[in-house]
Amino acid sequence: MKIYLIGTGTEGCRTLTAEAADAVACAGLLIGAKRMLAPYRLSGKECVCAYQPEEIAELLKNSTHQTAAVLFSGDTGFFSGAKKLLPLLDGLDVTVLPGISSAAAFFALLGKSYEQVRYISLHGANASVAVHAATNPLCFFLLGGEMRAADVCKRLCAYGLGEITVRIGQDLGYPYAQLHEGKAADFTGCTDSTLTVLMTENPGALRYLPSAIPDDRFQRGQVPMTKAQVRCCITASLNIRRDGICWDIGCGTGSVSVEMAYRCPDGLVYAFDRDPEAVRLTSENAARFFCDNIIAAEGDCPDCLQNAPAPDHVFIGGSGGNAAGIFAAAAEKNPAAMITAAAVTLESLHRFTECFKAYGAPYSVTQIAVTDTKQIGGYTMLNAQNPVFLIGGQLLCGAS
Repeated sequence: MKIYLIGTGTEGCRTLTAEAADAVACAGLLIGAKRMLAPYRLSGKECVCAYQPEEIAELLKNSTHQTAAVLFSGDTGFFSGAKKLLPLLDGLDVTVLPGISSAAAFFALLGKSYEQVRYISLHGANASVAVHAATNPLCFFLLGGEMRAADVCKRLCAYGLGEITVRIGQDLGYPYAQLHEGKAADFTGCTDSTLTVLMTENPGALRYLPSAIPDDRFQRGQVPMTKAQVRCCITASLNIRRDGICWDIGCGTGSVSVEMAYRCPDGLVYAFDRDPEAVRLTSENAARFFCDNIIAAEGDCPDCLQNAPAPDHVFIGGSGGNAAGIFAAAAEKNPAAMITAAAVTLESLHRFTECFKAYGAPYSVTQIAVTDTKQIGGYTMLNAQNPVFLIGGQLLCGAS
């Protein structure tokens, strides 16, 4: 059997490429979503409505047709179901035919190029919004899931980005397509179709990855805070992935959470503290720095970690005497988690090194002693801060 995976573009058969149209004409079996199959219901071809890649693969393998085509909306290489289906068809005669993506159609409508755009899919997912819009001049959001255009704009407003420019495209490729432009704050009550895309334009977007953010930029109150120079050493030691899941335990003001969040815009930071004031401050600082990928929660560790997702990167700023329990919770969920802990006493240093030893994990200990300056009268004086030990390593095996 010959199998075609076809991107139908933004409006079904009208936006097919000539090559794709020929492949559809040759196919005896068409598989796809209801909207993709609608133009061919009276064609005499066998049309099967199916969404799940496993179901589609089974249909293809059991078919008696000589040629089959699986129809996907947009382009097969742009947030498409073709990605999950292809590995299931390994060894079969498969040809992929691309189509016009919603992004290509949208930017053509705007008359703009799109090679510098950051692309985020919210189709069937509840991903971060504000952190992307704050760190990229242009962001393209593919909607159609639980988050609609109004929800995106509400999120932008909640994180201090209500004044940035937003463009919304609905039903692209159809005669009744619509394009709206304004500030994010203008669209918090808008309604849209399931075929909607949204672009943010932020000329003031951060052009660098924030590191060692000055202490005085955070809301602090009476809650302890990890100092700027120590923060950059912590994030460096954790090697945070863009899509990483982070735990910040004993989050305090959330200063480490914020610097983690900038490094994992496609992931999430779970910030825990038993002090409700610390949780409030962390949430406040998350909004202050546009980090909607921070989730702050109150609770005692390790109990509060039971429902948290498996971490890739863990920072322990305060263990409450439960270092062993925190290590056990992280190791149970991800035996290869990266962990960095901060200690200001020799007793805490000993507890953390013993935890790494219990898991047979290699670790390093670094003492950081920061001295900055302050002005007194006409003189510049040295101002020494308390030394901090950072104990870091990767769990590689179970506890002995």
